[in-house]
Amino acid sequence: QVQLVESGGGLVQAGDSLRLSCAASGGTFSTYVMTWLRQAPGKEREFVAAVTTGGNTYYTDAIKGRFTISRDNAKNTVYLQMNSLKPEDTAIYYCAAGSSRYNYFYWGQGTQVTVSS
Repeated sequence: QVQLVESGGGLVQAGDSLRLSCAASGGTFSTYVMTWLRQAPGKEREFVAAVTTGGNTYYTDAIKGRFTISRDNAKNTVYLQMNSLKPEDTAIYYCAAGSSRYNYFYWGQGTQVTVSS
């Protein structure tokens, strides 16, 4: 059983940056594809970014060029560096561990990101 704990969310202004972290415990972190998803109020949860076991990265078009996903297998942690934040980035951000960027075995509890205009 893998436990995932997100941190780093908060209230920022448009144009600011945040770095989210997701710390994993209880499993073999390096064997999982790690994914960030988000859910805005009144909307469905959506894919944001993923990093494979080999370090390949994938992004949704809405955040390309602004967000960067990375992983540190020595620290069992995946990060999401978010720059040039926009109000439409406001959401609860979740990390997930799975076998692909669309197949998840474990979820974190989420961290709130609010971007004011």
